Amino acid sequence: MESVWNLGIAWNIILQSLGGWLKTPMEVFSFFGNEYFFLLLLPGLYWCIEASIGVRVGIILLLSTSVNDAFKLAFHGPRPYWFSQDVIGYASETSFGVPSGHAQIAAGVWGMLAASMRKWWGWLFAILVILMVGISRLYLGVHFPHDVILGWLLGAFLLWLVLRFWDPVVTWLKKMSLGQQILAAFLTSLVLILFSLIPFLWLKFTNWQPPEAWADFAKDAVSLSGTFTAAGTFFGLLTGLTWFNRQGGFSTNGPVWKRILRFCLGAVGILVFYLGLQQLFGLIAPDTEALLPYILRYIRYVLVGAWVSAGAPWLFVKLRLAKQAA
Repeated sequence: MESVWNLGIAWNIILQSLGGWLKTPMEVFSFFGNEYFFLLLLPGLYWCIEASIGVRVGIILLLSTSVNDAFKLAFHGPRPYWFSQDVIGYASETSFGVPSGHAQIAAGVWGMLAASMRKWWGWLFAILVILMVGISRLYLGVHFPHDVILGWLLGAFLLWLVLRFWDPVVTWLKKMSLGQQILAAFLTSLVLILFSLIPFLWLKFTNWQPPEAWADFAKDAVSLSGTFTAAGTFFGLLTGLTWFNRQGGFSTNGPVWKRILRFCLGAVGILVFYLGLQQLFGLIAPDTEALLPYILRYIRYVLVGAWVSAGAPWLFVKLRLAKQAA
């Protein structure tokens, strides 16, 4: 693999030779592929624009994050600035490099937004953003070209899967009872964990150690924290959605001031669950790479996901910031 890494390093150096003035613009483009950007976008779409689009974006985001975590552990490859001192690390990353999560998530989520818009200019804009997100990761020194390309391919494949099977799966789920739907969501979240658990256990049982040259950078890379985060959010999001739809759901229509107030109120709730439970669970078990902290992390993000899909919308309806769906 070193020959592939050395070839990739040449592309990183070429881009970085364009000058340090590109650092800020590239950081902006990189943010458009960051999962935290989409975690802001998802509630905004679901609460304020169109709930169905928000759900699709949430599903593709969480599936892509889970699959990316699994592949990162399976390939356990370095990042350019870990591997070569000739590359400047304009960003700091603790996870393995391949495939690029930013490239993969950008391809899936921006592609889903474009597919939802059904406009040619939407696809053009999405493709430009996806390309620039990938290029930004090369410039920032955190990914090799093959990391980005594989990320794009995985993101596009997951996008195709979700678009292709969305309607059949929804039709199948509607035939189930509430309990069966919740069970299906829970089992799917366990499958997402299993995808990463297999390579994680393999690395642990074989006592894999990174090469000395980049060992310090990779000391926290063998982790399941991101996987439990995505799986818990996935289960909570779908469970809340299933329950609240049976209560009548809600409409995102309304004046702009109500939509803004919804977002602000809902965001406060996310922070309460995220930070409050982080502190509470931290008293029970420190957030380390162990079973109990993983379980507590899963529970915390189940509640965050359920708040987004059900708790906040229920509150909006009660406060007359939104109406039940017609």
